[in-house]
Amino acid sequence: MDSTLKEAISSHALQCYPFEACGLVVAGVYRPCRNVSEAPLTSFSIDPEDYANAEDIGPIEALVHSHPGGTAYPSQGDLEVCEGLGVSLWVIVSLGAQTDGSIGIEAWHEFGPSGFEAPLIGCEFSHGTNDCFGLVRRYYWQTHKIVLPDFHRSGEWWNDGKSSLYTDNYEACGGVSLPLNTELREGDVLLMKIRSRNNTPNHAAVYVGGDTIIHHLWGQLSRRDTLARYRDYVTHIIRYREALGQS
Repeated sequence: MDSTLKEAISSHALQCYPFEACGLVVAGVYRPCRNVSEAPLTSFSIDPEDYANAEDIGPIEALVHSHPGGTAYPSQGDLEVCEGLGVSLWVIVSLGAQTDGSIGIEAWHEFGPSGFEAPLIGCEFSHGTNDCFGLVRRYYWQTHKIVLPDFHRSGEWWNDGKSSLYTDNYEACGGVSLPLNTELREGDVLLMKIRSRNNTPNHAAVYVGGDTIIHHLWGQLSRRDTLARYRDYVTHIIRYREALGQS
């Protein structure tokens, strides 16, 4: 990446600090974009209009974003999105407070698609990508090679008084809701209500047998847990009967 591009990216990143900056390189020129993430201090989402306007000019040559107060190394969420977006080059610039109190650029990192798949256990949390529904999707892909549809979800959607991500969409994923006294099978998805002010299921886990679930709680690493700890929160048992060839 030449010095002109780096200078333009650095200027934008510093201008956006302490929020994450994001932009696109098209026709050799860096084009700053608006970050419309609901958590811009720790994540980015390029405004769809800005992305479309850039594509009207030409092919996207690179996607750029900053890591304020962090390293330039990609998060697992960055690596996951990189695999599916179809942009061959990603650039991360890190910046933070210097010894003289100023904010400065600290490091650069370039990477591209490499076949990365986020792990089922020990995955970093990233809402909208590597979250509880993301874990369900990864489980079905990595275990059964089944691609479940994804659905846009805003931060804490379960508190907006109208959204119900799981109950609105499980049928579109090929799921069937079963009685709560159903004997569980490996691969069953358990919907739960955990501190949900909207009184709607706001968490999902996958039953993997032996009274064990895998799930991804907000802000934590994905993990295994005993079902007994969460059984009282379960509101639905969803079985992907057709997808798994089960009767």
